[in-house]
Amino acid sequence: MSEAFLICAKPDLQQARVEWLKRLEGERRLSALTVTAYERDTRQFLQFLTGHLGDAPGIKDIADLRPSDFRAFLAMRRRDGAGARSLGRGLAGIRSLLKFLERQGLVNAAGVSAVRSPKASKGLPKPLTAADARKVVSGEGQLAEEPWIAARNAAVLALLYGSGLRISEALGLRAGELSGKRAGALRIKGKGGKTRLVPVLPVVAEAVGEYRKLCPWHLPPEEPLFRGAKGGPLQPAIIQREMRKMRAALNLPDTATPHALRHSFATHLLGRGGDLRAIQELLGHASLSTTQVYTAVDTSRLLEIYDAAHPRA
Repeated sequence: MSEAFLICAKPDLQQARVEWLKRLEGERRLSALTVTAYERDTRQFLQFLTGHLGDAPGIKDIADLRPSDFRAFLAMRRRDGAGARSLGRGLAGIRSLLKFLERQGLVNAAGVSAVRSPKASKGLPKPLTAADARKVVSGEGQLAEEPWIAARNAAVLALLYGSGLRISEALGLRAGELSGKRAGALRIKGKGGKTRLVPVLPVVAEAVGEYRKLCPWHLPPEEPLFRGAKGGPLQPAIIQREMRKMRAALNLPDTATPHALRHSFATHLLGRGGDLRAIQELLGHASLSTTQVYTAVDTSRLLEIYDAAHPRA
């Protein structure tokens, strides 16, 4: 993990933190996104402590922290607009760092262990209707004036809805991963390094092919498939911004986000009688309970499936 940011900490704590981040990347093999989040969360915590304690903290200062100090940090983050999930992840990163220091015999992590993680809301995700999803992923529904950018956006959104990819997975594709004989399926490395095989529908392959045909940039096999307007790797914020524009143009609810297309993929499959275990594999979920929360099927559709499938119905 590159230490490109200014860290508010004394040298001993800075060095210990660098070693902890290297361990997360190497021995524990956490995903790059998780390591990046933990780096950011602990950096924010050390910045908070600098003001809270009146000086940049060192290992001795960390060792003397009480539960009230950690709660003060969480309260500050909540005032800044952080939700329960972000606060919980931030606390997990801080705990991991202090547990690492505890194993080195440098601190006692009892203080942070006594702080409970904020409870996240368990509200169900809201998928798009099938009709709205088709509008969003169609080439005709795109609002970009440049034809190749409109085709690019349609291809990315088609992968989210047609293959159930996370936006980071779609934008992480290399040009050689979705071409020729390999266009019918994709091998995706998702969260936690878990690899899964996902199908690529002909209509999705066509959308990607149209983007390739119109893209003005050379696409070597080992380089990113999706490019920004200046030829660099496409950033998630661009697709999120385009989705916001489409929400207004198509009169869609605020819950219509790129990630909602992945919810829609799962929900629509289940609504058409898809097997929950198979959907779990397609989404790359480690737990079936995660897939159950991830999908939403109305009661009438469940009763239709019951009537059609149960031997005594």
